[in-house]
Amino acid sequence: MSFQVGVSGLNAAGRNLDVIGNNVANASTVGAKSSRAEFADVYARAAGGGSDNIGLGATLASVTQQFSEGSISATNNAMDVAINGGGFFQVKDMNGLVTYTRNGEFQVDSAGFITNAGGLRLLGYPANSQGALIPGQAQPLTLPTAGIAPSATSSVKLQLNLNATASVTDTGATPPINFSDAMTYNSATSVNTYDVKGQEVAMTYYFQKSAQDTWNVYASANGAAVNPDGAGNAQPITQMTFPTNGSAPTLPVGAVSFDVPASTGANGSVTAPIVGVKLDLGTTTQYGAAFGVTNVSQDGFPPGQLSSIAIQSTGVVLATYSSGQSAPIGQIEMATFRNMQGLLPLGANTWGATFKSGVPITGTPGSGNLGSLQAGSIEESNVDLTSELVNMMVAQRIYQANAQTIKTQDGIMQTLVSMR
Repeated sequence: MSFQVGVSGLNAAGRNLDVIGNNVANASTVGAKSSRAEFADVYARAAGGGSDNIGLGATLASVTQQFSEGSISATNNAMDVAINGGGFFQVKDMNGLVTYTRNGEFQVDSAGFITNAGGLRLLGYPANSQGALIPGQAQPLTLPTAGIAPSATSSVKLQLNLNATASVTDTGATPPINFSDAMTYNSATSVNTYDVKGQEVAMTYYFQKSAQDTWNVYASANGAAVNPDGAGNAQPITQMTFPTNGSAPTLPVGAVSFDVPASTGANGSVTAPIVGVKLDLGTTTQYGAAFGVTNVSQDGFPPGQLSSIAIQSTGVVLATYSSGQSAPIGQIEMATFRNMQGLLPLGANTWGATFKSGVPITGTPGSGNLGSLQAGSIEESNVDLTSELVNMMVAQRIYQANAQTIKTQDGIMQTLVSMR
């Protein structure tokens, strides 16, 4: 028995305790992965050595990380993201170095970039001003500083029922309708539309029965007639004709196009004209029931400021604005490797690619071997604290046993020295 064998055993047990201690220390580190010390025996390679060679102890062969998934815990932070499956987030530092992490605790820095606690910027595909994603070379994702621009109304859809038992209100008088006199029409409904500046235009649609199964449709913008004649009297923007069973109208065929003139809003501002608005009345019915509106929709909206963001399972970062509109601002790109054990730990919950790991295989969350994302959640460390504490006790006993071999060797040497 040599001192060298005992010393190698002490060194191996000490390194094992270091690895276990590091695992225990990172038991609550988000996205951390446990490590395992792997050892190898040592033999002399003397020429002509036989099968009765005695080993020279143990050595640390490798420290490998275990990339099994940790538990996912919900948080109240919309910027927290957990990976449910394989893959890594890609983050880039100010020098352009790309590293990889499972820690999804993200935040927004003063420049609007999505970063982690170390200031590394999250990579993904940006979106253009129309909200269309632009796949290609991933780049740091940033939140827009400007709000969303307004969009003028181009189409309106009304879904309603006109009462088939209603009396005729078109008397042939001039003017044919008085918006202030409810006796000159049967029913009305309103919807807010928007001009090119995002100013609100209060549109009201009036339905006047002119004959059996026939209705005149009028419209006003902020109280002013939309389709006036030369004398300023309101004229119908269309006429509706129903079949005898009261189902969808036979006329008009398709959407009705009309122009909304400039008008004065409730606050005194002058709204811009809205040209070419298409009114869809194709789902209107005429049954023997009270007038009722079941759906009103239009595609315009006012300007808005960014109010919140949400990250979808596919990695799309969706911005919601004060106007109620939502638009993608980017999509997170993820990466995976053929040999994750070959990644180089860099600290701060990041890894670097190496020749052993292979080049990163990138894609969007949920595609290929990449996991989906779970927003408002984090991935906990995969360290099993119970197992680590048991391993620590075993490693301690091994350390003590190797120390005992040195003590025994010392006793033998003392006996030899004491011989006369």
